[in-house]
Amino acid sequence: MQEAQPLLIFPYNGNGIEALDCIGSAYQFIGFVDDTPQKRGVDPNGYPVLGREAFAQFSDASVLAVPGSPSSYKNRKETIQGLGIAEERFAKVVHPAAHVSPLASIGNNILIMAGVVITSNALIGSHTCILPNTVIHHDVVVGDWVLIGSNVTIAGNTVVEENCYIGSGSSIMNGLRVGSGTLVGLGSNVIRNIVAGARVAGNPARAIEKKFC
Repeated sequence: MQEAQPLLIFPYNGNGIEALDCIGSAYQFIGFVDDTPQKRGVDPNGYPVLGREAFAQFSDASVLAVPGSPSSYKNRKETIQGLGIAEERFAKVVHPAAHVSPLASIGNNILIMAGVVITSNALIGSHTCILPNTVIHHDVVVGDWVLIGSNVTIAGNTVVEENCYIGSGSSIMNGLRVGSGTLVGLGSNVIRNIVAGARVAGNPARAIEKKFC
């Protein structure tokens, strides 16, 4: 039986805490890493929260970096690259109750939560987080640095370019392109291509004012 790989999770946030349910037997969780001094110590569940020195202290540990929210997703690339972690050190964490087709491809620094289904020939880029019960259909391409909420459906042959945020409960029709840096609001129904940097929501999804996000 293969020995579990030590794992550090950055930062101490909602995605990081949820990742604990996903690591299965492949990883041995060591602790969280967070830049906020007030968060460091031991959390209410008894897990250590450490500073960035932990990356050097536990140099043999893999790293799962899952920062980002609807308000900060555009900074994910800068934040993760700023950790100075070698690409091959990043983890691939897939919940045992997720299904990734053997014909699909996933990158590094991946978090795939329970109930996710990724079907044939889908390409999932690095530094991507996919929340529970999302379905990504055949021949979909998801770029790097993307956050995908729960209960999202992305139909076949769709391209989601890098650094997007796809809100929970949204559906994206087949054959579309979602431009880089796009935010798709909760429960949206995307039936047209979306230009880079757009913020859309609704059924059908339309451009929204920034103040409503």
